Amino acid sequence: MSRLAGLKAATSISDLATLLGFKPKAISYLLYKQPPECKYTTFQIPKRSGGQRTIQAPVERLKLLQRRLSDLLQDCHDEINASAKRKDQIAHGFKRDRSIITNAKQHRNRRWVFNVDLENFFPSINFGRVRGYFLRNRDFMLQERVATVIAQISCHENSLPQGSPCSPIISNLVTHVLDMRLVKLASECGCTYSRYADDLTFSINKKDFPFQIAGPSATSADRAHLWLPGEPLKQVIERTGFRVNSKKTRMMYRDSRQNVTGLVVNKKINVAREYRHNIRAMVHRLVTTGQFEILGSVTRDKKVVFEKRPGTLNELHGMLGFVDSVECFNHSRTDEYSASLKATYRRFLFYSTFYAASAPVLICEGETDNVYLTHAIVSLASEFPELVELAGAGKARLKIRIYKYPRTSTARILGLKDGGSGVLCNFIKDYPKEMAQFSGPGLAQPVLVIYDNDEEGQKIRKVIRNVSKVNPTGAEPFVYVYRNLYAVPTPLQDGVTKSKIEDSFDARIKKTVIEGKTFNDGNNFDPEKHYGKVVFAHKVIRPNADKVDFTGFRPLLQNIVHAIEVHRKSSLTSALGSSCSPKTG
Repeated sequence: MSRLAGLKAATSISDLATLLGFKPKAISYLLYKQPPECKYTTFQIPKRSGGQRTIQAPVERLKLLQRRLSDLLQDCHDEINASAKRKDQIAHGFKRDRSIITNAKQHRNRRWVFNVDLENFFPSINFGRVRGYFLRNRDFMLQERVATVIAQISCHENSLPQGSPCSPIISNLVTHVLDMRLVKLASECGCTYSRYADDLTFSINKKDFPFQIAGPSATSADRAHLWLPGEPLKQVIERTGFRVNSKKTRMMYRDSRQNVTGLVVNKKINVAREYRHNIRAMVHRLVTTGQFEILGSVTRDKKVVFEKRPGTLNELHGMLGFVDSVECFNHSRTDEYSASLKATYRRFLFYSTFYAASAPVLICEGETDNVYLTHAIVSLASEFPELVELAGAGKARLKIRIYKYPRTSTARILGLKDGGSGVLCNFIKDYPKEMAQFSGPGLAQPVLVIYDNDEEGQKIRKVIRNVSKVNPTGAEPFVYVYRNLYAVPTPLQDGVTKSKIEDSFDARIKKTVIEGKTFNDGNNFDPEKHYGKVVFAHKVIRPNADKVDFTGFRPLLQNIVHAIEVHRKSSLTSALGSSCSPKTG
């Protein structure tokens, strides 16, 4: 049974609880027994445009329930759209695979762009509207008891609270009627329409903007270029239960900056020049002094206000990631990507990930090695307290960071991609140049490159030789390369001259048969007879980690710990005034 069919078949709080993965008694307690004043924490945050926004944040248990309801309703909405073969490209806020970018691109390169906000958007969607929607909407038509419970879960003080995980999806469902009416009005006028939460945008390339949507104010002598919503637009909005925020209407012309949900849309989707400049300045300040300031929220006299304050790495990473997402959108259309942004983003990532790392960083040749090492460290936790900390309920917290190879902006900008010996060679070769950009506090934690001691490993040692001016053989536990960078090869034991990380597993586990195929840890194998490292890591090691014998990883982990200890002693010595460099292990 589909999620939508299950919801429409529900007749009681017990049925709904099953769909939400909750016990009926738990929902009943949250809704009917827990005092209203204990369900939410209310506070205000300043709006960048002035004034305060009231946030009502649910307590953790209620928040989890609302998140489950949000996921259920989003699944149902997706199912409805798929069944009706409806793309639903009008609403872009709080939706899967939608963003301010997908909203803004609808209005790119237009003569006229008109923006209007809905007043008190979430508060205007009250308990009765929510309950009535799920009772009468033809896509849902839920049982009365179920519709009532959904409204009780999602509403607080007779409205959708800002801060609830399920307010966004419910607001989109309720506002769908408005969207359809505004699409019809816009289409009749030759306009493009889209909505992001309470932000409505209309755009057109015709010589004259349609008066049905907006027109210049006849009494705007004190406010140049003031445009007001046309009567047909106001009537549609008001008939659907909303009101226009008269203080937030803007007409933007082609010869001025046109902004849609914070993005410039005159020619291509872009971020404001001032925003980019501020980011570059903050990154420069960070990498040269170790700190930077940001305009953010702080509490003064029990009030939250915007002012300059120390910024965090996560905040700056988020800002860079946002600009990168816009650049990637443009790159997908025109192959353009800002070289300046890429250089700034790369500086930040090298600084935050390696120069100012908060824990030792391990960089392996690929994501399969990450799986092996993670489970080996946890399995041998009692022997390596320097690498992992055991918590309660059998959980473990790594004291190191094993660099992952996700297909994200971080891997792309750093050039680490999906890993491999060639990638590690480039990383080691570029490391001195990247580190030369930084000053201030840093280098307290080591960065360890873990590589296979085979033919490809010889290429890595050649690069190490060029950078460090030492001649590694692969027999040493580790090699000091540059500043806080070390290279740790897989150990050579029992007189062998080559090794790779898979040699650390015993023969029994490597004989595991998957779908009639045997394991082959080489790069070239017959896929009809063998499976490779990815399958071995994710279908053999990961699901059976509690049964796998990881004792073969002891020598490698011992070498990793040794390198970490050497660097920390070196850092302490440097802090006390010595300029000694770490020694090769």
